[in-house]
Amino acid sequence: MSYEIMLKRIYAPIEDHDGTRVLVDRLCPSGLSPSLLALNEWYPEIAPASQLWRQYRQQKISKSLFLERYRRELKACHDKLLPLMRFARAGRVTLLTAAREIEDSHLPVIKELALSALEEEDASDRELCSSPCLAHILPISHH
Repeated sequence: MSYEIMLKRIYAPIEDHDGTRVLVDRLCPSGLSPSLLALNEWYPEIAPASQLWRQYRQQKISKSLFLERYRRELKACHDKLLPLMRFARAGRVTLLTAAREIEDSHLPVIKELALSALEEEDASDRELCSSPCLAHILPISHH
């Protein structure tokens, strides 16, 4: 199955095709009320830990180290992806951030890991499985 997860700055115009709009920053952008942002959800729990984000913003760690640590942070707490996965199964999701450069933010990591988790879940749903106790009644092909 194919899922649509879009990435966008919170300051970009609100569009009908945004689908479910989810702010994934720890803090609401200053000067903006959540009610004016047309958010369906504000999900600060999935944002990078405050200390990790601060180290990156203050250029104490590189982008690659920030992304690696954040990826580890999310993988260690896989349940954080579940709400986004539910939204993605229902239709298009737009992840929102106040970060100036989306590609340098945490959004691509969230998208990558959510899509990967959805793919894994779909693959496990396709695996055939039957109870061993039914083996005696299942037809056996002798071709």
